[in-house]
Amino acid sequence: MSNGSFPPESGRRGGTLAIVLAALIPACCVAFWLLSSSPGGSKDDDADGGSGSTAPSTSSPSPSSPSATASPSSGKPLQGKVVVIDPGHNPHNRDHPSQIARLVDIGTNEKECDTTGTATNSGYAEASFTLDVARRVRTALEARGATVRFTQDGDRPYGPCVDERAEIGNTAHADAVVSVHADGAAAGQRGFHVILPKSVRGGGADTSAITAPSRLLGERLRSRFAKATGSEPAQYIGDGSGLDVRGDLGGLNLSTVPKVFIECGNMRDPQDAAELTDAAWRERAGRGMAQGITDFLNE
Repeated sequence: MSNGSFPPESGRRGGTLAIVLAALIPACCVAFWLLSSSPGGSKDDDADGGSGSTAPSTSSPSPSSPSATASPSSGKPLQGKVVVIDPGHNPHNRDHPSQIARLVDIGTNEKECDTTGTATNSGYAEASFTLDVARRVRTALEARGATVRFTQDGDRPYGPCVDERAEIGNTAHADAVVSVHADGAAAGQRGFHVILPKSVRGGGADTSAITAPSRLLGERLRSRFAKATGSEPAQYIGDGSGLDVRGDLGGLNLSTVPKVFIECGNMRDPQDAAELTDAAWRERAGRGMAQGITDFLNE
């Protein structure tokens, strides 16, 4: 049947159909390719409820975009900064009375190496409080890229003495130093305050270069601490400003870098003591202090 078995008319119709199909198939393929490759052709463009917008996707940044090339440490505001945190006193000072009682030179005169600090009526020691809060400050600052050093972390038999505490910050070339304390005033006297260095010069003390930046550090610390904790500046000292200037503290007199003390509250007042012994409050205090330091270092 293959040799002339179909009529001539049928052969012409079959040939024509083949020609038409041959022309249509490439055209259909081109149309399909154009539809599937158009910006609005992907169903994923409507995943957020949109109407097929032609805006390019931003889920995968190009290699040249900042977010694609940023290093893991980028965006940390305190990268390269050194902060020294000085937890006041030492839990073991009470076991070394003669060592902490010896006098050391603070530039303008002599003072005891250290003291035991105060405590709440229930026996919660200032030295325990300062270590706890200091560690919370360290956690927050390190998360922001800072290098944080302690004068002591409960790992020394006593002290260090006040002159060595100052020297630790100086040797570290710290950008800021904060000494953490709690006050031991009379009951009924509430609130916190920040102690700033007085401009003194004598012996090994010369604070003339650090009084201005230390005041700025103190102001930032006061603002952020109050906001974080809800505490009010003490009314019994510093004229209610929350700032007090002193020239009798070796830790400040001997410092060559910006440094302040913060008295976080009065441990001898029942209302303040209730806050100081509350872990949630101490967490807020630590974060507030860390933010105050951050503000100062980003000035």
